[in-house]
Parts: sequence; structure tokens; C-alpha cells
Amino acid sequence: MKKICFIIILFLSLNIFAQNINDKINLFETKLNYWDKSKTKKWTLKERMALYNTNAVSIAVIKDYKIEWVKAYGYADVSEHIPATPQTLFQAASISKSINSLGILKLVQERKLDLDTDINNYLKDWKFPYDEAVTKGKKISISNLLSHTAGLSGHGFYGYEKGKKLPTIIEILNGVPPANSGTVKSVFEPGLKFQYSGGGTVITQLILENVTGEKYEDYMMKNVLTPLGMNESSFNQPPQEDKSSLLATGYYANGKEVKGKYHVYPEKAAAGLWTNSSDLAKYIIETQLSLLGNSNKILSKEMSAKRVENNLGVFLNDFKGTKYFGHSGGNEGFVCYYVGSVDGGNGVVVMTNGRNIRLIDEIVSSIASMNNWKNYPVESQKEPIALTIRKECYKNIDKGIELYKKLKKNNGADYNFSNENELNELGYEFLRDGNIDSAIKIFSLNVNEFPKSANVYDSRGEGYFNKKEYLLSKKDYLKVLELDPTNQNVKEMLLKIEKEAVK
Repeated sequence: MKKICFIIILFLSLNIFAQNINDKINLFETKLNYWDKSKTKKWTLKERMALYNTNAVSIAVIKDYKIEWVKAYGYADVSEHIPATPQTLFQAASISKSINSLGILKLVQERKLDLDTDINNYLKDWKFPYDEAVTKGKKISISNLLSHTAGLSGHGFYGYEKGKKLPTIIEILNGVPPANSGTVKSVFEPGLKFQYSGGGTVITQLILENVTGEKYEDYMMKNVLTPLGMNESSFNQPPQEDKSSLLATGYYANGKEVKGKYHVYPEKAAAGLWTNSSDLAKYIIETQLSLLGNSNKILSKEMSAKRVENNLGVFLNDFKGTKYFGHSGGNEGFVCYYVGSVDGGNGVVVMTNGRNIRLIDEIVSSIASMNNWKNYPVESQKEPIALTIRKECYKNIDKGIELYKKLKKNNGADYNFSNENELNELGYEFLRDGNIDSAIKIFSLNVNEFPKSANVYDSRGEGYFNKKEYLLSKKDYLKVLELDPTNQNVKEMLLKIEKEAVK
């Protein structure tokens, strides 16, 4: 009799638990911003996906150190009508750096690498070309590379169309064809300050291969992905044929499909991971358990603590004494983000095949509020002004700009006019579409709105360069140098302008 009662109680408990999760999911899907009391309009997830031109979203929610629920929405490929599922694979982009750091720190833990030793002690196929005038005699360490304090150029990578010739790691580092990115080199002394460098992460990729004698993707599969149970994930670039049916197609902000469905990234450690939200959730949970000393599938408690506290492949935020680690990522046609609490076992992974991070922000805020994340900053967001004027801009750019000014004058409190990236992203959307004149008009509006920002002049300078208005381009780039003297990209652009001007 006792056994029967126990079974009945267990059955009822599971039903209540399932109902509770279903209620959460329903609230999330039908009233994404339910928590925002300042908004009278409650949006569905589908409505926000449409606003942000996001075709597919994959979400994994973590609660009490377990995956609470996983769900995918929309289409992995629109033209082929392939729905997204929890198994759909997305490009993790710069989240690859978080998983890469596990592989590197495992080698540190095994004393095959040292965090503070000159990287040239481990590099065999290529040596970092120190410029003593810039580095001031200081050497770059693996710790510098993982924490983006090496003082290096090479922020991110564009990837390569499928079928195009791929550069080797050394060609990427040297910035020579067929590489489509610049040389990875010192721009200031190591340890001086933070400057994000995907190029530095590529150096760790070469270090791993030189020290282990294995291909990067093979080492990471055997020593990191498989032990974590990330069975659907891979660093193979291009991806393996047997995964092709699971791959999401990337889409630009304007909804256009990336040529060839997605780009290939030989910069594997920096941007090459294909994964899904469930697999990334397993990584977050392992990190959380390792920090407690309750699991050591990859790293010890001490090494995990060093990794998180020193931002080695992650970014640590402290919100009123409560700490969260995370990382975002953006490749051609993909944007994603994860965050996990250091204590308490909460977290979420959001992966999309679009290019707008704002949808991800709204999803994370909804989940954080729903699961009562301690001290996590859930704040009301103003409506995106660039997306609000976007349709009008495509009809008539001048009328779109008029609408911007009208909304700022009459409804300034309702829209986000404080973030220069809003107009900047819209300008680049026009630039990618070959509509240079409209791009320049948007960039010029941004210059008027943010005259003290180096970035807005940099963007307009690029627009003028594409239009072959070299004098105007040069004027903007010189303004960038005035506002940001350390900007290495601008110095390279000024050299390009000089070459083009004499042709």
C-alpha cells in the first residue's frame, strides 16, 4: 500500500512539475515582455522574431544545475521550408572562444602549457613577430591571449564562401591571400589594457596543434566536446557531410540568405564551432558544477575558478555581488549568446540565424525574470529606432530620415536614440546591398547625432571609400584618428586611400 501511495505521489508531482514548465513556456511564447510593467503592449515571441528579421531561435533554459526546457522556433531554412528543431545546429561564432579556453586550460592543467610563458616557446610552425617599439620588451602569454590583453589587432573574421580556397592558420596570422583579414600584430604593449582580438585566439589554435601534434578539431572533439556530452557539436570547418541536414542557414539583418547558406571559418578556435543550445547548456552546467567542486570532466575546481575569475574565454559580470559568466557571438548570418550564474545553477542559451542581438536581450530578460535570477539586471528597453524607420528608409531614404527626426521630437522617450549602433547597423545594411548613397545618408545622420564617436566617422569613411570619394573618406578617417589615435584599421585605410587616389 505504501509503495502504491508513493507511486501516486510521484506521478502527481511529475504532472505538477510538467504543468509548471508548460505554463512558463506558454507565458514566454505569448507574452515575451510580460515582466515589463512600463509596456501596455505584450508581444508574442513570433511578433518579435518578425520585427527583428530572425527566422529561427533555439533556446535552452537552465535551472538548479539542470536543463529545465529546450525548444526551437521558426525556420532553419526558409526557402527549403525546413523548421528549426532542438537538434538544429547553429554557428556559435565567438562563443567558440569559451569552448576553446577549456582545451587550452586542460593543457595548462596537464603542465604541457604555462599561462604566463612567452607564447613563442610553444609555437613551432610560426613565431609571433614582436615589434619591440610597440611591445616595449614585454612578451605575450597564453593568459594574455585568452583574456584579450595581448595588445593585438584582428578583432573578428568574415569567414569564406563555401567552395572558396581557405587560408592556412599561418596565412591568416600573416594576413596574406587567400586570407581576407589583416595581419595579427601588436598595437600596444601586452597587459596594458583590454582589446578584443579574435586574432589572438587563432594563435592559441596554432599553439594547441603545435603542442599536441593533433588537428585542432580532433583534439577538441576527444578532450572537450565528447567528455562534456556535446555529441552534436564540432569544430570541423567546413562541417562534416553527415551533419548537413542539421545545419541552419544564416540570414542577414535584411532577411537575405547568406550566399552558400553559411560561411566557412578556418579560424576554428575563434569562430568555428557548430552546436545547438542543448550542447552549450551542458557546457554551462559543467562549468557551474566544476566551480562547486562537484564535477571535473575537463577542469579542476581551481582551474575553473581561475578561468572564470580572470575572464579566460568568458566574460564575468558582477551584479550587486551576484556573478554571471557568459559570451556572445556573431558570424555572417548568425548571432548567439549564453549566460550562466556562478552560484545557484541558473542560465540560458539563445542561438539564432539572424543578425539582431536585441531579440536575444529580450529573451534573456524574460527567462531571467521568470526564473527569478538573483540581481540580474532586467530592465525595460526602448523600441529600436532603426527597425522602426527601416521600411520607410527602403521606400525613400529622405522620408525615412524625416521620420527619425519626427519620432525623436515627438516620441523621444519611446525609442532608443542613445545607441549609435542602431543607425550604424542600418547604414551597413544599405552598404552591403550596394545602396551606397543611402548608406552614406544614414552614416551622416549618425555623425550628426554622435559627433564625439570615432566609430561613426569610421563607418561614413568606409561609405565614402566605397563610393570612391577619397577626399571625403580621408577627412573622416583623419577625424577617427583624432578621436582614437590607436585605431590600427584606420591607419591601414589611409594607406589604401593614398594608393587608390594616385591610380
